[in-house]
Amino acid sequence: MFPQFNIHSIPLLILVLQGLIFAVLLLHRFFQKRQIADLLIASLLILMAYHRTTYTIGFMGWYDTFQNTKINYFLLSMDLAMGPLVYLYIRSAVKPKVHFAKKDWLHFLPVFIFILYRLVILIHDSGQPDWDSGYEGEWHRDIHLPYVVPFHRLLEYTSILLYMAFSVQLFVQYQRKIRQYFSNTYKLELNWLQAFLALYIFLFVYGTLTDMIDGFVTELHYAHVWWVHFFDAIAMVFVGMKAWFTDLARLHQLTFDIPASEEERSASSLKDYSKEKEMLIRIMKEEKPYLKSDYNLKELAIAAGKSINEVSEVINTGFGCNFNEFINRYRVEEMQKRLTDPQYDHISILAIAFDSGFNSKATFNRIFKQFTGTSPSQFKKSQQRSQERI
Repeated sequence: MFPQFNIHSIPLLILVLQGLIFAVLLLHRFFQKRQIADLLIASLLILMAYHRTTYTIGFMGWYDTFQNTKINYFLLSMDLAMGPLVYLYIRSAVKPKVHFAKKDWLHFLPVFIFILYRLVILIHDSGQPDWDSGYEGEWHRDIHLPYVVPFHRLLEYTSILLYMAFSVQLFVQYQRKIRQYFSNTYKLELNWLQAFLALYIFLFVYGTLTDMIDGFVTELHYAHVWWVHFFDAIAMVFVGMKAWFTDLARLHQLTFDIPASEEERSASSLKDYSKEKEMLIRIMKEEKPYLKSDYNLKELAIAAGKSINEVSEVINTGFGCNFNEFINRYRVEEMQKRLTDPQYDHISILAIAFDSGFNSKATFNRIFKQFTGTSPSQFKKSQQRSQERI
């Protein structure tokens, strides 16, 4: 009988409903604020929930109760849309000025063609005499399953791999750009998008391995495949929750100057930046702007009375590092001074790090070790031992 509630159907049903709730919330926010990222991630959640439908109703006893059901004609694999949605979501986060254009609909052209093809199959099969018996009609059984499905699956794998590569490339390029313009990258490095991409890659790899084992090694029982859908359903809720509570407005407010061309960079390498370097060093030592956790390249350019590109050239060519490394070097030096100063002995290392301009424990530990070769606590202990010997 349908519905049957058991250890397989209940978790999927609950998770799918939760994912749909987040999708509705994100759609509502899209209509309020018109942020395309909300529409894209909501569409992704709806597709993820839709893809779980087959196994959710299966474990609820649909196929046993309705043995002549034709629901398979309506449960389509829409993976050709997953890659474009992920890519466009990443793009909307890191390139907010690039609006969704008419040409972007071309990303979904294969999906529209596939839906049209399935509609033709449905119209033909529904007109055949044996339509009321079995799961599949004539074309679905004799053409779609043996010939189209293998090609379609290969096309889906290829599409996901390509869009996955495009998405990762976008994200990595943006990370590099962030480090070039901003001093603290803990909140600006898009940790949420990094986790999102990692999760998306994991689900793809896990699902593909399961398909390969089922197709080439041994036929898996439907209960084994249940784990794929269970993990996908958990990921759907996680994505919905993080997308709802992550505000991309902060990232959209970031502005970047156009990078210098190859000719300009080549010419800048021949310049003498000694005066400009002295000016930046003076600003760092006298004004200590690095103590401000969200200090950025634009603020330094204003203090120096130069353009962003000019200051960036001085740092990149004159000091041989990017802006993030330049500022963090002074923060590490500030920490070293305070860690060796007895008047700061009663203050925790984390508090000293925050007072020195860092904004997270993970960031300052990583950067401190990068510049000094040791952790802050080890550095402090070694300094204390040195003072005791004296």
